[in-house]
Amino acid sequence: MKVTRHWRLGRSLSVFLLAVSLCALAFSARTSAAAGPLVASANADLQAGRADAAIDKLHEALSADPNSAEAYNLLCRVEFTLQQFNEAAGHCEKAVSLDPQNARYHLWLARTYGERASRASWTSAFSMAKHTREEFETTVKLDPRDGEALSDLGEFYTDAPGVVGGGTDKAEEIAKQLDLIDPARAHHLRGLIAEKRKDLAGAEKEFKAATTGNRPAVPWTELASFYRRHERWEDMESAVTSAAAAAAREKHSAQALFNAASILGRSNRRSDLAIKLYESYLASPDKSEEAPAFDALTRLAKVRKQAGDTPGAQRDRAAALALAHDYKPAQEARF
Repeated sequence: MKVTRHWRLGRSLSVFLLAVSLCALAFSARTSAAAGPLVASANADLQAGRADAAIDKLHEALSADPNSAEAYNLLCRVEFTLQQFNEAAGHCEKAVSLDPQNARYHLWLARTYGERASRASWTSAFSMAKHTREEFETTVKLDPRDGEALSDLGEFYTDAPGVVGGGTDKAEEIAKQLDLIDPARAHHLRGLIAEKRKDLAGAEKEFKAATTGNRPAVPWTELASFYRRHERWEDMESAVTSAAAAAAREKHSAQALFNAASILGRSNRRSDLAIKLYESYLASPDKSEEAPAFDALTRLAKVRKQAGDTPGAQRDRAAALALAHDYKPAQEARF
């Protein structure tokens, strides 16, 4: 009887623990199910440039599911668009800790580290640059066919000194990998490498080659950026015009409109065309986090001010802050 009683006690305990486990799984499923739609909606807000709305939804999603790696990653990306790089890094680190095999989470962590390194003191920048390289390399190791990640790593190698693991020889190896995955990105990277080596003719040749692919709109803006850096103003404006024309033909190429307008704005040239391009971008259904709507509105406001349209500039600034009330460039703009 004693043995039987102990067996029954053990069986009862097992049943109880199983019930607890099933309840925990059910709770986890419910919280994940509750967080899922919020995360999806927040991502749509992020792409449309509605930073405040995205942050509110992500905090709600994390209240429902504190272990949602995707929610942390998206929160990091929203903060990245707001230029809040310290906060972004913390949330990207959390996403990576929850899902360390996700290549995209490492990619965004690398980007936040890179931005922090560019703004840090020399000693801090040295350490942060090494972490940036390690995260980019981890990304490519996890997903060696991600052209965007390869391109980012190649640009890091091109820009960074050898003491933190950079080098144009390493970048050339990345360009070879890109040849098989994304030839336009391979040409762009080789253009940067040539420019780094002061081979401007070779750089121009590579940037031009990138515009011959199936999606030339963004590559045209990269060629325009090259001309801007070297004060070739007429060539720059011609490339901007080509970018706008290509974007009108391509699907999902609205970012080229933003890029082209930004190049003109930075050069203080053709404010009329820059305004038109910003307006076209903001009216597009294909806005994205790479060119946040609130950033476009802030830049547009500055161009309008330069063109003498102060009321229009004030309206654009107010519209930017309505989407992202913590966006410092819009907060600090005075018209």
